Amino acid sequence: MSTGFERVEILLCDADGNLFPSEEPAFDASTEVTNRVLAELGIDRSFTPDELRGVAVGKNFRATITDLAAEHGITLDPDVLEREVLEEKRAVSAHLAEVLGPDPAVLEPLTELAQRYRLAAVSSSALTRLDACFEATGLAGLFPASDRYSAEDSLPAPTSKPDPAIYQLAGARLGVEGDRAVAIEDAVAGVRSAVAAGFPCVGNVLFVGPDERDERIAALTDAGAVAVVGSWWELSELLTGAAATA
Repeated sequence: MSTGFERVEILLCDADGNLFPSEEPAFDASTEVTNRVLAELGIDRSFTPDELRGVAVGKNFRATITDLAAEHGITLDPDVLEREVLEEKRAVSAHLAEVLGPDPAVLEPLTELAQRYRLAAVSSSALTRLDACFEATGLAGLFPASDRYSAEDSLPAPTSKPDPAIYQLAGARLGVEGDRAVAIEDAVAGVRSAVAAGFPCVGNVLFVGPDERDERIAALTDAGAVAVVGSWWELSELLTGAAATA
């Protein structure tokens, strides 16, 4: 029986919350920047890291702060926006470099998968943030800089998932489309981005907390994920089964 993964050559991997547990510490640093910007705009609203994560998961800072300002009828000055995007990149990248480390539950299966598939990172996050995470987690050698795609930095105009532009760019640069690649995503916005670009997508809930897991699995499936796994080893088994039936 066909599994739909028999022709896969490339794994298109979301980064934050998928390759490394970066979302929570990133929001710790990003919340400080977000709350300061909102206060300077005269917006009487502030967030805890958990609250900000709830409204921003799957989006980058540029999209989040623009949306929050728009909710209060404010359009950010382009120069101000660029300045704050750079400051958030700096703050978050520095914090992630300090708190992340290698994780055998990711490094070992991905090292094995890299023997069979080309690995590429497809993210909404800035390249400086991705670089810091890949170095800190020991994954840099599996995801060379040339195969890291950022919706913030790699496109002619910055955007964020669920816009499919970053997956479309990655597919074009890698020379792959349709079922010759599979995306692996932990967030609904990412699944929608991959599916809209024409790639099958597998949800990954490795770093999703137990109390959120059932809800996330249902949401990823509803967004178009063709399967949901609980670990990178489980993904490897899924793809191995596909190869065996090819």
